[in-house]
Amino acid sequence: MGKQGMEIAGADREKLIEMLNAALAEEWLAYYQYWIGARNLEGPMRSEIEPELLLHATEELAHAELIVNRIVQLGGTPVLHPAEWEKKARCAYETPNDPYIETVLEQNLRGERCAIKRYEEIATLTAGKDHITHSIAVQILTDELEHEQDIEDWINDINRMREDFKKLRM
Repeated sequence: MGKQGMEIAGADREKLIEMLNAALAEEWLAYYQYWIGARNLEGPMRSEIEPELLLHATEELAHAELIVNRIVQLGGTPVLHPAEWEKKARCAYETPNDPYIETVLEQNLRGERCAIKRYEEIATLTAGKDHITHSIAVQILTDELEHEQDIEDWINDINRMREDFKKLRM
């Protein structure tokens, strides 16, 4: 990064690189959690939700690419080994041992809510200082908020189906 770019990034550049590396680790974990969860999914609405979860996985991977590029631009080194992902991540990877759709969705919902907090923090740190990183954080935050809404809608749909089914059985 050039001299002016470093000045714009400001004194919090090392803290920012650390936060971005944590976000990078979380994006890789989120990608895999979505991808493997979608591949093992069981239960109602599976055929409708599986392709959407795979799309979410692809979007998480795109977030990782944005973040790694920004870390390099800031003069940092991205996390280099997958063994470091869980160490750096605040957002936990939840193994989808139970492939039932509601369980997988609840796990992904917790991950999205954690990611929302991460990108709120990065956006706050960079607001009015590092416009490029701020823009990236806001862009990713928008996606994460959409993911959260999608998951909440699917959970609500499943609950509504369950309630409708109970009414039919009475």
